[in-house]
Amino acid sequence: MREKNDIFKLLDGMGIKRGVSMKEYTSFKVGGDAFAMVEPRCAEDICYAQRAAAECGLDAVTVGNGTNLLVSDNGIDALVIRIGEKMSLIEIDGTCVRAGAGVLLGRLSKKTIAAGLMGLEWASGIPGTLGGAVAMNAGAYGGEIGGLVKCLRCVSDGEPVEYTPCAGDFGYRTSTFRAPRHIVCEVELELLPDDGHAAERMNEYTAMRKQKQPLSYPSAGSVFKRPEGFFAGKLIEEAGLKGLSIGGAQVSELHAGFIINTGGATSEDVLSLIYIIQKRVFEMSGVMLETEIQYIGG
Repeated sequence: MREKNDIFKLLDGMGIKRGVSMKEYTSFKVGGDAFAMVEPRCAEDICYAQRAAAECGLDAVTVGNGTNLLVSDNGIDALVIRIGEKMSLIEIDGTCVRAGAGVLLGRLSKKTIAAGLMGLEWASGIPGTLGGAVAMNAGAYGGEIGGLVKCLRCVSDGEPVEYTPCAGDFGYRTSTFRAPRHIVCEVELELLPDDGHAAERMNEYTAMRKQKQPLSYPSAGSVFKRPEGFFAGKLIEEAGLKGLSIGGAQVSELHAGFIINTGGATSEDVLSLIYIIQKRVFEMSGVMLETEIQYIGG
């Protein structure tokens, strides 16, 4: 077994960084430092980074654009493998779209519409990456990414593997292609020819987001999954929690399903607010809200 700090020698050729502030890599803008971070260029890089971390006695934690993450104030004592711009290739052949897991959904949506395709209009305002979207089966306005996936390449149990999705692989805000067992690297989507209104729909969805969501503040989007038969934001509002603050974390007054960072929020502030929301909503309605955001570190 190597020493912990040997990771910087082993991954020097991949541009490894030491003591990275996760505030800079998450949309919530909260959380402590990661021990180390590396940004791979391909599936083979991910495999090598995982093996190097194991040799040095380190856990390896995979993140995307950090739009669905809440990082502990204590940081992440691990190697963070960030799937980003270095894995953002887009290739379009007819209605088939092949893209790297690090491409931003908004960019991919615009690119496919410009190529005369439809199916990703709903994704235009979602700030996450394609890999993260597949892992959690992201969706909005009646669309979901899972129904568009033709095949995908992952690192699974330390090896590059190709999958053709089966029935049951995608559920509501979840999929079988989630870390740590599976890390999405590349995705092939099957879209449809534009019916002539794709750009119009994309612009409409983007305008609706700007009107209804608190996009001017750091947040991680919708904090809670939609409970069956209810809307999380409505339940929170009915519980009288709009505007409730703990430290720098606040239940948005524009959309109660969002927790925003009004300035200087800590991860502990956000967690405390989540607990109060869950408790109050359960007392008022009998519904236990389940978080959509992921908490890492500690």
